[in-house]
Amino acid sequence: MTPDDFRDTGEPARTDVPRTGASAATPAESGAGAGAAVEPGTGSGTGGPPRPVHERHVDGFGTVRVVPVDPARDTELLHDWVTRDRARFWGMREHSREQVREIYEFLDSLPTHHAYLIHRDGRPVALFQTYEPSADPVGDCYDVRPGDFGLHLMIGPADGPPEPGFTDTLLSVFLDHLLAEDPHRRRIVAEPDARNAKAIERLRRTGFELGPEIELPGKRARMLFLERDTHLARARASRSGPRPTSR
Repeated sequence: MTPDDFRDTGEPARTDVPRTGASAATPAESGAGAGAAVEPGTGSGTGGPPRPVHERHVDGFGTVRVVPVDPARDTELLHDWVTRDRARFWGMREHSREQVREIYEFLDSLPTHHAYLIHRDGRPVALFQTYEPSADPVGDCYDVRPGDFGLHLMIGPADGPPEPGFTDTLLSVFLDHLLAEDPHRRRIVAEPDARNAKAIERLRRTGFELGPEIELPGKRARMLFLERDTHLARARASRSGPRPTSR
């Protein structure tokens, strides 16, 4: 089932899977710098600067901002990203600009599903989406626990050579935001395409544990889970000193 199918049937909109780009990923010291919650933007598409809901300066990396997707403002960028060959697991390669805009307008209307652009020093570098599993098709495929919260991610096209720590730093900052935003979120759920070995490995390196393979509309997925306490313990450890990195 495509994102269009979810829209047409009234099911919650979703793209496909957590995605990562070509950037190599091992954790930088993602705990460096204080995170700040910021009043959400209105999503009005007025052309003004995007207003973040979360902002953090990471030493040696830059300032990371979490900005809600505004379909009116962001369609051109999103269409460019999701229709590239590298985004084949995202499930939108054949979509027109109008279709992409319609999907994100519908997603923006839902209280259970949200999309965010992640900015590094003012430049959008990743697309993250969240969902409540009980309001998503994945909720029919596993035993949803109270406090479960779903995540999809896609790293934007790189404009330079692979950068160690890039993806994991962005993911760590976003996870900090998700868990700080709502203390009742006890476990983060991801379900990449089972063939997407790079995405699975990067999630595992960030602390996610493997779950079962499941059948979703249009794909066979591998579930992964990150307990709240696991992430917080890793964040504390990252503040106490650097960890080994790998590409």
